[in-house]
Amino acid sequence: MSNNINFEQALARLEDIVKKLESGNVSLDESIEIYQEGIALSKQCSGMLEEAEGKVMAIVNKEQDIIEEFVISQIKEA
Repeated sequence: MSNNINFEQALARLEDIVKKLESGNVSLDESIEIYQEGIALSKQCSGMLEEAEGKVMAIVNKEQDIIEEFVISQIKEA
């Protein structure tokens, strides 16, 4: 499994794995192999979501700081 895939690709592969496992049409060995891949993909997706959440929070905090600075400067001018 490559770490160079994006979130959408990782999620799509994870969905494929779930479908395969739920179908019951795979051998025990293959089930274990793709289950391990699924766990790795799940961790990778979780990490990507945490990173995206951090970026969004940084943007929100930056925008909030700008708004607060603007409001404070308006109060000082009054």
